[in-house]
Amino acid sequence: MNDLSHPVILFDGICNLCNASVQYVIKHDKKKLFRFASLQSSFGESVLKQYNLPVNTFNSFILLIDNKIYTRSTAALLVAKKLSGLIKLLYGFIIIPRFIRDFVYDIIAKNRYKWFGKKEACWVPTPELKSLFFG
Repeated sequence: MNDLSHPVILFDGICNLCNASVQYVIKHDKKKLFRFASLQSSFGESVLKQYNLPVNTFNSFILLIDNKIYTRSTAALLVAKKLSGLIKLLYGFIIIPRFIRDFVYDIIAKNRYKWFGKKEACWVPTPELKSLFFG
């Protein structure tokens, strides 16, 4: 059963980089803190509408925590902070002004399909992981 008391990561379901990032989070989220939804899913679309975000542009990594939305580099750094391993050290970049962090984020987001490719359809989690995902 999906639980909104957990932070939810919304991601571009056809982006290879985004899917690899989600799989990385799942592997390094030892406390099973995070839940997931593709931006293209009905849940993702409803969150985008609720927070007045574009429902047809999937170029942002979004983190929903306690009914508050974090996007782009801030969302990614907040997730990294909660993971096991050295990745949590990336949170130190939070001291860099957001406009600079988001500038770098936007370059990667703009080129992610060209650099990493994309799938024809959203990645489907295995039955073991299905409980971590919103439809």
